[in-house]
Amino acid sequence: MPNIGDIFPNFRAKTTEGEIDFYDWLGNSWGILFSHPGDFTPVCTSELGKAAELAPEFKRRGIKIIGLSCSSTREHEAWIPDILAYTGIKGPMPFPIISDEKRELAVGLGMLDPEFKDDKGMPMTCRALFIIGPDKKMKMSILYPALSGRNFSEILRVVDSLQLTDVKKVSTPVDWKYGEACMVDVSVPRVHEDHLFPKGVTVTELPSGKDYFRTTPMP
Repeated sequence: MPNIGDIFPNFRAKTTEGEIDFYDWLGNSWGILFSHPGDFTPVCTSELGKAAELAPEFKRRGIKIIGLSCSSTREHEAWIPDILAYTGIKGPMPFPIISDEKRELAVGLGMLDPEFKDDKGMPMTCRALFIIGPDKKMKMSILYPALSGRNFSEILRVVDSLQLTDVKKVSTPVDWKYGEACMVDVSVPRVHEDHLFPKGVTVTELPSGKDYFRTTPMP
């Protein structure tokens, strides 16, 4: 499995939108690759439905999303109407789904859940999710077990933080949401605050007497 900061490996794969080269498909966009254990399962249907529902929000942020499971493309295509019906979305599926029948990507990217197996005794993919930047580096990963669904609203929140902190000298505090105050990055000297943060900086006094707890309106 790649680590944060690593170049995410390129690959070719069959999808519901044809065969792709991952780097070509991603282009200069941010990307989210997420796996699910299997088609025609309730938790996966709810997850992909939520991802489809939030697709306009991801698109607005310049993010491409793509799913993956070890089922065939034919099974994906037969399953998509269930996903759309569950969500109430009209029209085509707003993102492709990768077919990884030989489990090559699942193994190479560390996506398999050894405790969750299909009816043939083969390990199935867990709920892995990778966020990849335009520089092809992995910015974040999460790994959920097969039986626990993810929170895609949280993923969207993290994307907002990643895209902000990628270009500004700030970090985001606990439970931060887009538009709220940020923390001044600890690497920023006090003498550079006025230049970098014209909206002002607030220093919270703490028992240690250190001035590291600095907040500023979201730049």
